[in-house]
Amino acid sequence: MAKIPTKETIKRRTISDMKALGVHKPQYNRLIDIYSELVFQYLKLNDEFESEGYKYETYTAAGGAKKSPIVATLENLRKDILAYSDRLCLNPKAIENVTAEKKDKSKLASVLSSLE
Repeated sequence: MAKIPTKETIKRRTISDMKALGVHKPQYNRLIDIYSELVFQYLKLNDEFESEGYKYETYTAAGGAKKSPIVATLENLRKDILAYSDRLCLNPKAIENVTAEKKDKSKLASVLSSLE
């Protein structure tokens, strides 16, 4: 079992990834907080699921089998993480549809690039 990163570590990495992709703005930080919490919960629950031996079914009082609650929770977290990663442009499909804003060049940079 690997060490699970903290929510703050996940948040810092997410912001770093978004900056590298050119899609980060400080206004997105509340969404990034939620996304980071979801990823942290997913990693923690997945670790617990692994340590319990991947028990994906539980038995009902009637004798039937149903999906384990932890499996249902992991599935819901995956869907939520995917939705947030789309909004934050952190997956290939979402980034295809976004044009990152490019900062204007300074006057000096414009003059220097025209000399080339």
